[in-house]
Amino acid sequence: MVKLLFKIIAPLVCALFICACDVDLFGFFGSNDLSERWRERNRFNFLSAADRSPSSFGDNYSFIVISDTHISNGDAHGLEKLKDVISGDIKFVVITGDITNNGQRQDVRKFIEIAESLGVPCFPVAGNHDIYFGNWQVWKELIGSTCYRIDGGSARLLILDSANAYFGAEQLDWLENELKSAAGQRVFVFSHVNLFVESPVDMQQFTSTRERARITSLLKGRCDAMFTGHVHKRIIREAGGVKYISLEDFWNNSTYCLVSVSPQGFSWEFKKL
Repeated sequence: MVKLLFKIIAPLVCALFICACDVDLFGFFGSNDLSERWRERNRFNFLSAADRSPSSFGDNYSFIVISDTHISNGDAHGLEKLKDVISGDIKFVVITGDITNNGQRQDVRKFIEIAESLGVPCFPVAGNHDIYFGNWQVWKELIGSTCYRIDGGSARLLILDSANAYFGAEQLDWLENELKSAAGQRVFVFSHVNLFVESPVDMQQFTSTRERARITSLLKGRCDAMFTGHVHKRIIREAGGVKYISLEDFWNNSTYCLVSVSPQGFSWEFKKL
């Protein structure tokens, strides 16, 4: 009886995982390890020094967050139109992973082409799809680091690599130090894999509950919000005074999150491109 149940349940679980994340299992197992990417954390081939150290964002500014664009075969699903909504108070854009569907060179180049047309810095986050089929080498060559800090005077942006569904002790130690040294700054964290799920059948969370507990503990009282994607649906939670905002995928929904910051706090709204 137990064997029969396993034969029935196991395929269903696998199907849920594959459908929910559009996973290519062969590509997934062909990806590289986080430690390889961590060693290249100071490599910057796309972001210029000026992008990485912008002048102060000021007290009142906005920024845009998008996730899961899944650029495929040169098709960016309308992302090119993003430049039409960039106004004077929008200081930067972040795309929280799965920028491409399978890490192909032409698709990374398409992202760079669009990013360079925006008129503001665009900060890329690596997602699981971006490192499929060993294509971390393409990301490394054309973009570079998957873990980095942006200091904008009044705010600090921390980009984390969760493309393999974990952070690793070294990256979390780095995060802790960056949070401690961000005294007086607003802190916004961006990564790919979401920390929270909407239902028990959502298989989109970290492989390590210990890591999940550590990062929420580190961010408590030190971070304004953490933005993620991956789950392809909107999930908003609050823990320890931190907003955790998972975005639905741009690929199918053409939505983006506009975040507005003032001395009183910050707010967000979802818009259609």
